[in-house]
Amino acid sequence: MRILSLDAGAFLKKYSVHEKKRADYDGKLKNLAEKGKARMGKHMNLHEAQESGKEKRNIDILSKNGIEKYLLPQSMKKIMPSLTVLSETESTNTLLKKMASEGAAEGTIIIADRQTGGRGRMGRSFFSPEGTGIYMSILLRPEDMKPAEALKVTTMAAVAACDAVEEVCGKNAMIKWVNDIFIDGRKTMGILTEAAFGVHNKIEYAVLGIGINAYAPEDGFPEEIEKIAGAVFDDKKEDGRNMLAASFINHFFECYDGRDNSDYSRRYKEKSLAIGREIRVLSPEGEKRAFAMDVDDECRLIVKYPDETIEKLSSGEISIRLS
Repeated sequence: MRILSLDAGAFLKKYSVHEKKRADYDGKLKNLAEKGKARMGKHMNLHEAQESGKEKRNIDILSKNGIEKYLLPQSMKKIMPSLTVLSETESTNTLLKKMASEGAAEGTIIIADRQTGGRGRMGRSFFSPEGTGIYMSILLRPEDMKPAEALKVTTMAAVAACDAVEEVCGKNAMIKWVNDIFIDGRKTMGILTEAAFGVHNKIEYAVLGIGINAYAPEDGFPEEIEKIAGAVFDDKKEDGRNMLAASFINHFFECYDGRDNSDYSRRYKEKSLAIGREIRVLSPEGEKRAFAMDVDDECRLIVKYPDETIEKLSSGEISIRLS
């Protein structure tokens, strides 16, 4: 048997070197672990901040349940609305007209967080970005309503919109005849009513569309509308869009169910931006200067032209210089 001998001093020296290397290695591992924890902590803090920021940005999420909790059954005397809330659609009016032709019930409501092809009057597009607005269409099947009376639907909606703004945020909203809602001189909502006619030239159904700028977009409004467009809320409001959508529905159906009552026409007149102003009446034939004298019980705008002729407008568009 071969026996190897090892000098004790040499052994201790090698052992000391080995232990030193091990201690250095352990120290490096500990240092790396602490750096890793620090990085992880920094990442977690950043993630928490991001999540907190998201939470702060998303305190107002448009939803079916969020809207329904603010609906008032006592406002729905004859019709109980049926809501569908979509994250995106081309146009709520287009979708609901298709559903109407397939037999959807009166009171069907489509609401979208974003429209890719939102439409306004006169074939114009309606800017409908995500997360800042309410884009809503309501299906109506009014009994015995004649085409000449279709204006009532738009004017009822305009009054309901003003009442909803006042109720939810306390601002004074006004109506630019016939279908635009202004706050502090800026357009915040547009209304588009489209109807289909059946036998005896009576309305088979009407789709009431309303687009609401609840908030200004982070990047601002497009250049072509930035001087006229405005928003209902100045800052994010918790559940603001849900409350505003529900308030509009409540006020509209309260008015629509009692449409023989002329109270809404009085309110429409009170909220008029046009009365007492010089305006321009816009038509396919061109523009005509006029003076807006009054709004009658049918919500027609009574205007006087420079040649002293008087006309009651039941359709069309006007332009007002507000500044």
